[in-house]
Amino acid sequence: MKVFVVLVLALATASAAVLPKVTPVHPKDRKASASSIQGRVTNGREAVEGEVPYQVGLSFATESGSGWWCGGSLISSEWILTAAHCTSGASSVSAILGATARIAPLVTVVAKSSEFSTHASYNSILLRNDIALIKIQAVTFSSRINAIALASSDAGTLEGETGKISGWGLTSDQATTVADKLMTADVTIIANSVCASTYGTMVVTDRNVCIDTSNAVSTCSGDSGGPLVVKNVLAGVTSFGASAGCELGYPAGFTRVTYYLDWINAITNL
Repeated sequence: MKVFVVLVLALATASAAVLPKVTPVHPKDRKASASSIQGRVTNGREAVEGEVPYQVGLSFATESGSGWWCGGSLISSEWILTAAHCTSGASSVSAILGATARIAPLVTVVAKSSEFSTHASYNSILLRNDIALIKIQAVTFSSRINAIALASSDAGTLEGETGKISGWGLTSDQATTVADKLMTADVTIIANSVCASTYGTMVVTDRNVCIDTSNAVSTCSGDSGGPLVVKNVLAGVTSFGASAGCELGYPAGFTRVTYYLDWINAITNL
């Protein structure tokens, strides 16, 4: 009997570590006002022109005429890195570059789904391998449009480092309208074990990197696919947060770029 009780307690403890206490969701799929574009960094500040030259805005469309908004990062003159849950199901995308005001980009390029490379092992249930590439017509670099380097394989866990997030859209969980300006904010990288205490180890693995949002500064609906930059290199791709909201202090999760360097290089030859 004692052995049985011990086994039950062990299984309960293991399940608590594996299963999420808070339901994780892709920012794109978090419920928001149907009339608004989704995707602003909560409680950030307006980016100045040229501050985030690698930031891309992505307006996806389907054959049926529906669509959604995501972010992305320019990693070369003709490649954008974003999230798999952004490209999944889309037939085309309009990418805006060189913008601080969302409606006034320096360049807009359109790509069909044939130019998408969505990770073949993307799992929408476990939010795993949430990464994709988009090939675009080559753009000319300037002070407002430029690529960002990828974090190197020896970057480490990044725990305790300061990162930068950016994106357009809603300013809070209560917002029903959007501002046009690109937003950015500084955030702190936390240990994956801390992140897993909220979302479980089935979701949070070494393929992820997470940030603290206890000050209500976070990625939010539609920031999906956007950048997490640490020490001026791209370390993460916005992937998931709490379904309950962006300002409640739950960690926000990103796809860890260093885990996918071989995959990225195999496709882009960078």
